[in-house]
Amino acid sequence: MRVIVSGASGLIGTALCSSLTASGHDVIKLVRRTASANEIEWNPAKGVLAADALDGSDAVVHLAGAGIGDKRWTKEYRQLILDSRVKSTTLLAETIAASSKGPATFLSGSAIGIYGASDGRHLDESSPVGEGFLADVCQQWEAAAEPAWRADTRVAFLRTGIVLTPEGGALKKMLPLFKLFLGGRFGNGKQWQSWVSLPDEIGAIEYLLTAAVHGPVNITAPNPVTNAEFAKALGKALGRPSLLPVPAFAPKLLLGSELADALLFTGQKVHPQKLLDSGYTFQHPTLPEAFAALL
Repeated sequence: MRVIVSGASGLIGTALCSSLTASGHDVIKLVRRTASANEIEWNPAKGVLAADALDGSDAVVHLAGAGIGDKRWTKEYRQLILDSRVKSTTLLAETIAASSKGPATFLSGSAIGIYGASDGRHLDESSPVGEGFLADVCQQWEAAAEPAWRADTRVAFLRTGIVLTPEGGALKKMLPLFKLFLGGRFGNGKQWQSWVSLPDEIGAIEYLLTAAVHGPVNITAPNPVTNAEFAKALGKALGRPSLLPVPAFAPKLLLGSELADALLFTGQKVHPQKLLDSGYTFQHPTLPEAFAALL
């Protein structure tokens, strides 16, 4: 397949491009600089992408967007988080819709934040949209793909959970603390964490390139855990105790109250119903299996 990937230099994008290339696919990266071989230049902030840029491709995997947890949620950064997702998705969707030789499949990024904070309720793809900043962002992010699905392109939204890899993201930040015997649950530890190993994140995306699945798709392992269970499992995998709870005030001082609450002290209990029903088999369905493979 000829697959065009945005966000190709990010944590997930880098791993996806390597895996697709290793499997023999023709991978083309969307870049914001002068393009070289196997690249296409674009500028989503300015709406710049050649009309024929996606011609001849079989699929587009859209992973671009400003990092949710990279900076404090100032008014300016909140706008960047939203614009970087909505403008880029709109540009790709409109380009796909206008092309007679464009891709048949559009896998567009999203996140389980669309469900809002949950008190432990079971959430799957049929669950309603929640409330809060991340839910609003995800809702607008997915809505921006409308031109593509109206043009009969198969569109799937990659509602991704916490992606686990020691190479980046949340796990990379946790490992030094746990190795220094400073790791533990956040607050009371009762908040649910819906996670997925990086190999399963990539495996699910590759699966969705050809699977007859459309609409929202939760990319999370089938066994979410509470934050306390997560801390205990990580401590056990590293041979370290996880007895010290992290008080709420410390991350809130560092990250800001809203960001800390959204990422650390609230959560969602999400189930990957569509992936399971369509036949995807998880490499790491449980957290101990994931840690054994990753660490």
